[in-house]
Amino acid sequence: MSMKIRNGGPEDVPDILSLLDGAVSWLAAQDRTGQWGDQPFSTNPARVEHIEQYAAEPFLIRLAVDDDGRTVGCCVLSEERGKYIPAVDERELYVRNLVTDRSRKGSGIGAALIADAVEETRRRGIGLLRVDCYAGADRKLVGQYRALGFTETVGFEVEQPTGTWPGQVLEIRV
Repeated sequence: MSMKIRNGGPEDVPDILSLLDGAVSWLAAQDRTGQWGDQPFSTNPARVEHIEQYAAEPFLIRLAVDDDGRTVGCCVLSEERGKYIPAVDERELYVRNLVTDRSRKGSGIGAALIADAVEETRRRGIGLLRVDCYAGADRKLVGQYRALGFTETVGFEVEQPTGTWPGQVLEIRV
């Protein structure tokens, strides 16, 4: 599949929500609701607002777009980590969100977006790219990030109304 990667903005929020809704549906069909639950992002006002905030500074939205102009992946980057993530003593670029079109699983979209994030990290003169992800169940998502070149660092937990959400921080040295 041929694709290009471009900057996104507020006008791309509906496409990003569609990708997230597709990912939630895909995960729920596999009975893997621990990561994002089983309800579409687009029906939850707090989640919609969160994605809308990504369209503003200090975030950088990078979109993978196919030859037909369809958004097939999204990577949100920031020099600010999430509130549950342990700090480091150096400047970093942080992957705040990564989602791809699940109907195109295995087509290299995620790898292309991470390669783009590595280049953005390098372009900014930063030596560290980090991401966090759901580390529950079989840690399959952690393994996917490892396959993309990340190394596991520290685990963390977030208490939620539905129970404890286990997370894993991973990094790439640039």
